[in-house]
Amino acid sequence: MKDYRSIYFVGAGGIGMAALERYFLAHGKKVAGYDRTPSEITLALQHEGAEIVFDENPDLIPDYCRDKDTTLVVYTPAVPSDHAGLCYFRDNGFEVVKRARVLGMVTLNSKALCFAGTHGKTTTSSMAAHIMQVSGVGSNAFLGGVLRNYNSNFLLSNTSPYSVIEADEFDRSFHQLSPFIAVVTSTDPDHLDIYGNYENYLESFAHFTELIRPGGALIVHTGLALKPRVQDGVKIYTYSATEGDFHASHIRKGNGEIIFDLVTPWETITDIKLGVPVDVNIENAIAASAACRLVDIEPKDIRQAIETFMGPKRRFEFWLKEPGSNGKVVIDDYAHHPSELEASIKSVRELYAGRKLTVMFQPHLYTRTRDFAPEFAHALSFADEVILLPIYPARELPIEGVTSEMILKDVKCEKKSIYDKENLIKSIPLLNFDILLVMGAGDIVNLLPQICDLVKTQKA
Repeated sequence: MKDYRSIYFVGAGGIGMAALERYFLAHGKKVAGYDRTPSEITLALQHEGAEIVFDENPDLIPDYCRDKDTTLVVYTPAVPSDHAGLCYFRDNGFEVVKRARVLGMVTLNSKALCFAGTHGKTTTSSMAAHIMQVSGVGSNAFLGGVLRNYNSNFLLSNTSPYSVIEADEFDRSFHQLSPFIAVVTSTDPDHLDIYGNYENYLESFAHFTELIRPGGALIVHTGLALKPRVQDGVKIYTYSATEGDFHASHIRKGNGEIIFDLVTPWETITDIKLGVPVDVNIENAIAASAACRLVDIEPKDIRQAIETFMGPKRRFEFWLKEPGSNGKVVIDDYAHHPSELEASIKSVRELYAGRKLTVMFQPHLYTRTRDFAPEFAHALSFADEVILLPIYPARELPIEGVTSEMILKDVKCEKKSIYDKENLIKSIPLLNFDILLVMGAGDIVNLLPQICDLVKTQKA
């Protein structure tokens, strides 16, 4: 890496790519790249010194990125192989690597805490990074969400031996990593367009556990179908909310707060108060705390960090919380897998017991909708009202017959509907929601400012 003076990113606006761009900017490299459209992330990166364009014409590649001996090219699998910029670099003999390969280089040169799982990995890795920061030990953290405590998805330390990595199973990216501590939060089937079937998906996680270095540890949620295969000298610990080597006891809920004691193999850390008080964060906090405890972070620092943790953006983020017992509430959550939807909906149910819950969901990917439509419908049926948007395609082309209607037809709520984005905004004043939970990994988040403005206008 020291031989490269400039790094060019194809797909520069991706959240995972952004963390690497910030890492290289912090280490004095010149950073440039391409993304399809401008975004809040690309704007922030441009202000931080990255040169990003939104046209794949190779003529727009800066001169300092045209020397194959001094420029490394990093791309995301979401970029098509016939992308004009990628073709230019490949045709001219540049070193062209996936983002995961670069993260793998980082883990080889640090003690990496790697968080994997179908869901929960962004929040758990973000919690762990915050714990490390609060403790003063610090880390180089590469996160899949913008952490509200720092308004960034990257934390830098020039002195810490540790890195914190969100280990993504998409495209088998996490097979490039060399974990010191690995956490597996969940192995519900996903990305079957990549893996073909659930057995292959589980095998991919089993291979990930083989990569943990001797002397390290695996922390795995109890009850998973996963059968770990660790090297000699790797310890295995279990966790959950109620059982395992790390678990919660004396859970107290009320007045908008969740407080619990964390039982570890060595002690009980009392009175941990969740900064983001929803049920799913009990287990997230346990997993993050377990990883940090295994690298000797003090219990007092863990307690302080969990209480001050504000969460990643788009993970159970409150956009509107009107005062009073009947004030309207708008919550945004990145959930895009059936298990995530069900957990979030049930958490809101408990947080606002007795109030009407409207869920607005934008399915993410045609293949995921095709593979899990009944499971999505089951999860959404825990709401009082369901509003679906058309499928967000991301990297995929449409699949004939796969639409949001596949989900809607099996939703049990009496009030259910599908809107396109334009008609949805026009109809918001007529929806008469009480608690609105907006969910999905696509661009549904872009509607939230307008939704909140309409609510405030109605009040005025």
